Amino acid sequence: MGKLNDFVRKCVLGISGIIISVHINYIYAQDTQQDSITGKVHQIPDVTVSARKTPPAIKATSPFQVMNKTDLERLGTYDVSEAVKHFSGVNVKDYGGIGGLKTISVRSMGAQHTGVIYDGVSVSDCQSGQIDISRYSLTNVSELSMTIGQTDNIYQSAKAFASAGVLNIQTSKPERENNLPSLDANIKAGSFGMVNPSLLYMQNFNQRIGISLYGDYMRADGNYPFKMWNGSTLIDSKRNNSDIRSWRGEANMYVSLRNEQNIQLKAYLYDSKRGLPGSVIYDNPYAAERLYDKNYFAQGRYEKLWGEKLKLQTLGKFNYTWTRDYNNQAAGITNDKYKQTETYLSATVLANPCRNLSISFAQDFAYNYLYTNLKNAKFPKRYTSLSVIAAKYETSIITASASLLNTFITEKVKTGKASDDRKRLSPAISISWKPIANQGIRIRASYKDIFRTPTFNDLYYTLIGNTNLKPETTRQTNLGITWNKSMPENSVRFISISTDAYYNIVNNKIVAIPTMFVWKMMNVGKVETIGTDVNVSAECSITDKINIYISGSYNFTQAEDITDETSKTWRNQIVYTPKHYGSGNLTLETPWINIAYNMIASSERYTFAQNLPSYRIEPYTDHSISLYRKFNWKKHNFKIQLDALNLGGNNYEIIRFYPMPGRNYKISINYYL
Repeated sequence: MGKLNDFVRKCVLGISGIIISVHINYIYAQDTQQDSITGKVHQIPDVTVSARKTPPAIKATSPFQVMNKTDLERLGTYDVSEAVKHFSGVNVKDYGGIGGLKTISVRSMGAQHTGVIYDGVSVSDCQSGQIDISRYSLTNVSELSMTIGQTDNIYQSAKAFASAGVLNIQTSKPERENNLPSLDANIKAGSFGMVNPSLLYMQNFNQRIGISLYGDYMRADGNYPFKMWNGSTLIDSKRNNSDIRSWRGEANMYVSLRNEQNIQLKAYLYDSKRGLPGSVIYDNPYAAERLYDKNYFAQGRYEKLWGEKLKLQTLGKFNYTWTRDYNNQAAGITNDKYKQTETYLSATVLANPCRNLSISFAQDFAYNYLYTNLKNAKFPKRYTSLSVIAAKYETSIITASASLLNTFITEKVKTGKASDDRKRLSPAISISWKPIANQGIRIRASYKDIFRTPTFNDLYYTLIGNTNLKPETTRQTNLGITWNKSMPENSVRFISISTDAYYNIVNNKIVAIPTMFVWKMMNVGKVETIGTDVNVSAECSITDKINIYISGSYNFTQAEDITDETSKTWRNQIVYTPKHYGSGNLTLETPWINIAYNMIASSERYTFAQNLPSYRIEPYTDHSISLYRKFNWKKHNFKIQLDALNLGGNNYEIIRFYPMPGRNYKISINYYL
């Protein structure tokens, strides 16, 4: 009972919010009435009634956050990683600089527990299990959404059910019905030699065929000045070996066939060359490590509908990733190369046997292979089968969903011993209840049992790999309340609030520990997480033409090591997890210029399992401001945006000894039609 009371007490800490996607539906009412005196029929003038649809984040049975194109524009950011930082419960690991690796962790569970879906198909990395979201641009993104725990969308691939949290990236599609082309040309430039031109072309050729083409190039020197303390020594220097050159291209085709059939095809390429500046060491600032990335994939989606009762979707993908890590260091030159391929197939059937009830079945198959030039490499192959049966019941008062995921994984290696087969059933259930009719209050609860498979690095990396590893298992419990109210006649037109308390347990945590001569991957960890997320957003009207949008989020996370009561790390906060984290946005829209202010704040973190002062990373706040204006000239549309980032000029650290850039500036010029 003491632990429960402590849990409740800590879960009510904090308040603030995140942008919640808002869509406005207009209902036009028109009527006629007969004059009882003259007997004539008079036309009553048109009356427009504005009503706001309840945002999907409010109705969700599990924490669900979404930003559409308008929300992202108001946020004033260019990068997926910067936008994701405004989702509550999400921690972005950023190694600094424009070309730095950026991964996301949900509620302290680690990046390997977070899935990424790109236009309906999962993105994977069997080698490390971490997805670098810096590879994706916001320019051609129409929507970002984050689901924590059980998803309400049961019409998905089985892989979408197989993570503790999922980031869904949806790209823009051609929408014009007049078959005219849509063009979006953009060029960004900024501090530290950053130049980033991009071009997005979309067109529907007729009612059945449409295409979209996107390409961008980015270069930056990235050698920004910084100041930071290394112990008692102040380092006043400049980052080196921080340059990047990257190319990104994407082509999509959308085809609508007769008999309610739809096809979407995508080809994607990403090619980058970057320097890795490494951690800041006072007596050795030299860095010469270079990273070369090539990622190409092709994916397709086919959908067939049989009225409103039955539909089928199939997905297919082939992914090729090549990585070269070259380092000319004092100990000698290293030139490590990795190649991984994935073949992925999925099929999902959704049936609506009766009113309010939906049932789905999904079957996925994936084949992964890793090649490397390292000595004593095992060249592993992985065969994965995922099966999901799910059901959803939805009315205006209650929404409930449940799923059962079956996982079977088998592996083979060319040399040595392969890991044992892994079989597991993973249940999940969630419910949302509206206790009072015609009110915006909803109560939600969810539970999900899920796991993450050890990566190829965990199992087979030279010397430290351990083929006896078990999967990390996670039990997620969430209890929340949401409220929203639309007031179109008031100055505060809309407000929404959501609060979620959660309790997670991670067993068989995979960590590296020292053995006789080398480090080894082991299942020795157990982590207990207690926390709360709070989101608030509001839309205000000062005049008919001046609007204010306010949003904020707060996250409290107590993620403690409970592996061994006799250990010095017992009940210590796990590494790189702040107890307090928050974000805020205020956007002022006027007929003359729009102003967006963003703030991100984080409490202290620790770089080692034992929370000693020497391992402490200082808290930080990051403030930025954006000014942008849209205007027309004849039939041409323009947007100009100016950004001042990290206004405080603080070289704070998200990762120890990787200082972030100080105050810097960007300008973006956008032409579209």
